[in-house]
Amino acid sequence: MGSETLPKLPVLDFSKAELKPGTTYWLKTCNDVRQALEEYGCFIIECNTVSSEFRSEVFGALMELFDLPTETKMKNIYEKPLNGYVGQIPKLPLHESLGIDNATSLEATQSFTNIMWSDGNHTFCKTLNTYAKVVAEMDKMVSRMVFESYGLEKYHDSYIASITYLLRVLKNRVPKEDEPNLAFVTHTDKSFTTILHQNQINGLQIDTRDGQKIDVELSSPSSFVVIAGDALMAWSNDRIHSPSHRVFINGSVERYSLALFSFSDGIVEVPGELIDEEHPLMYKPFEHLGLLRFFRTDEGYKSKCPIKAYCGL
Repeated sequence: MGSETLPKLPVLDFSKAELKPGTTYWLKTCNDVRQALEEYGCFIIECNTVSSEFRSEVFGALMELFDLPTETKMKNIYEKPLNGYVGQIPKLPLHESLGIDNATSLEATQSFTNIMWSDGNHTFCKTLNTYAKVVAEMDKMVSRMVFESYGLEKYHDSYIASITYLLRVLKNRVPKEDEPNLAFVTHTDKSFTTILHQNQINGLQIDTRDGQKIDVELSSPSSFVVIAGDALMAWSNDRIHSPSHRVFINGSVERYSLALFSFSDGIVEVPGELIDEEHPLMYKPFEHLGLLRFFRTDEGYKSKCPIKAYCGL
């Protein structure tokens, strides 16, 4: 018996021309997406929609943003919980991040940009808004595949109409000698889906259902990680897994990353088609924004599974 090898996340190729609704390859990929989300709660997409030139522009824009004074970055505030600046946390000295709410809207991205640069920054605004739109299209394709694989495509249009996208941009600096290398604590995402992209510095670690840890290795600049959030787990009536994950920084290069989160602005409920004897109803209908507010309370923060504490049956 050889030593047990750790599982690796499924890698799905989204760059093939035949990935179009109705094709055999599309149907196979729909099935692969659902299986990956049910088993791991996440998978890796290989996708050529972001050119290497554009990628360089995006990460250049991030470096420019994080070079701003801390007091400027701290002006990134939203009424919605979990959306604005996070940083200067003594227990997490390596982490700093900002959020652009409704990032697929040029107006919203412009508003964020104007707060960071009083005289504007056209290049930053255009780059981040374009990036958000490109990745949102990827997210819409993934969610369509999920809905289709469960035979629920008739609900997809209304789902998409309810979704807004939060783009969080993150920097993890290299730890000093006496600092821990934990860059972000173990958590589950509260979104429907999260699509993560990075500057090829690995650090993401995912927990499997049976408690193993997978170090996510993204081998190419065109790799993206799709992670199921608590809202998708609830919508699927616990068929899909919302995995716990954290970030560790090893090495001597700063890690820059972007995470596009999808949130519904309405009520989320389990489709009747996903309730049967084997899968009794597990969640009451819930307001997605209410889940974020609940997570900011003591009860929500301390609960082992916030979504179940919030609306579980």
